[in-house]
Amino acid sequence: MKRRTKKLLLNWRIILLTLFLIGSIVTLAVRPLTFGIDISGGVALVAQTEHPVDTKTMQLVTDSLQKRLNTLGLRDITVEAQGDQIVLIKVANVTSPEEANQIKSVIESQGVFYMEFAGTVFGTGNDVEYVGIYKINPDNSWSVPFRISKSAAEKFAELAKGKAGWPVDMFLDPPVNSLMIVPESVYKTMNSSEFNANAPEAPTLLERITRAFNISVVAYANQSADEIVKLAQGKDKIVLVDVPGELQTQLEAMNITVRYVPRAQGESDHALIVRVLGLYGPYSLGEGLTVGEPQQDVQITGSAPDRLTAEQEASTIYTVLKSGSLPVKLNVVGMEFISPRLGEGFRTQALYAGIGALITVLLIVYFHYRKWRIAIPVASTSLFEAVIILGFAALIKWNLDLPSIAGIIAAIGTGVDQQIVITDELLGGEKTTRISRRSSMLKRMGRAFFVIFASAATTIAAMSFLLVYFVGTLKGFAFTTILGVLIGILITRPAYAEIAKYLLGED
Repeated sequence: MKRRTKKLLLNWRIILLTLFLIGSIVTLAVRPLTFGIDISGGVALVAQTEHPVDTKTMQLVTDSLQKRLNTLGLRDITVEAQGDQIVLIKVANVTSPEEANQIKSVIESQGVFYMEFAGTVFGTGNDVEYVGIYKINPDNSWSVPFRISKSAAEKFAELAKGKAGWPVDMFLDPPVNSLMIVPESVYKTMNSSEFNANAPEAPTLLERITRAFNISVVAYANQSADEIVKLAQGKDKIVLVDVPGELQTQLEAMNITVRYVPRAQGESDHALIVRVLGLYGPYSLGEGLTVGEPQQDVQITGSAPDRLTAEQEASTIYTVLKSGSLPVKLNVVGMEFISPRLGEGFRTQALYAGIGALITVLLIVYFHYRKWRIAIPVASTSLFEAVIILGFAALIKWNLDLPSIAGIIAAIGTGVDQQIVITDELLGGEKTTRISRRSSMLKRMGRAFFVIFASAATTIAAMSFLLVYFVGTLKGFAFTTILGVLIGILITRPAYAEIAKYLLGED
């Protein structure tokens, strides 16, 4: 008996399940789950284009909106196209009308794209006449060709003459004519040569944005709201970056236009600066553009450590160049707030439903087999499966909404069916000699796993269709169902088979 127990514990399937279970528990402990707006609360906005658009244009609209809303410092944003005219925007943890109206303003604005060099704006989105398809080279370098207007090309040629290696910046919706209050470390980074490309002698990013956009940057040193207002005289707004949140409340009480940008978890000073300014670049100026001759056909180039990263970087620049001004006007036609209290109720009910489902599974399996040694492992495996799914969701920061939770329950329900198939096959063998019993067990396990893999394949195929071709809440349901099925057939189901063989006396 001890030998069989030791053999079970050292089985690689049991070890794999244990490792994934421990890893999931640790992940959930250090990285809490994130929830969608139907659980955590938030606002959902429905925007409509002026006229129907094709799929490519709609993708450009959604990508552009995602980038713009990210600059606001909002978390848990989803932008989804629904048909050829409707865009659904969901933002979690937004409960005030002021925040919602700010989001509405961003959605309905066309946005402004700027090209800047040495503190001078030489072109805007209106000067981008054409954007070519980006190219990825075998060495993972990339290029995005585009054409600028004759006037922008002439202005740029004059500015760039003899300045090879100097930084060329691109901005999407920077905070023009504003006062930025930032942490001291952020101020020092902006005032260093970190954003100077290959020309340390060039003006710093802080100098460039001050000249180009009249953005004043001040390091936060416990200034009062009154002191900040004095510094902001003549500015359109104040941008608070990673400073105490109570300043926002105090300034808004004084009828000051304020934009508050918190630092995301683990976000570096460099990344925070890029996000707040809507900055793309800086790009090092090539020698071919420093001869003083206007060139309308230009390109942005870069390199990446792998092809996937190169694809992402090139795609981002392509989208920014194309979306300097949205290709179609959007109007917000609907807005709905979802209360966090209602979400807390959903979360509690989902927890109770999960516990009730596990108890029900335990009792039904027991009454079917009249053996606790079968019922307990089946229910325990379902619990382990749920924990691993939640661990994966926490690891990749998947926003759990009600359809996602329904997908988890559906996957676990499928798992119980498959465990019963395994159990029935094990109980259906004839008890003859040890050798024939082992041979029979292998055949029965083969039959059971054939059924399991066939069932899993059909489920994944059906859910993949929803994941690819549908939008909205169906995606969450499809994703968690597929994740649960994969975890089941690769991790929990093989481990349960080993446990069941041990408990039912098979070897």
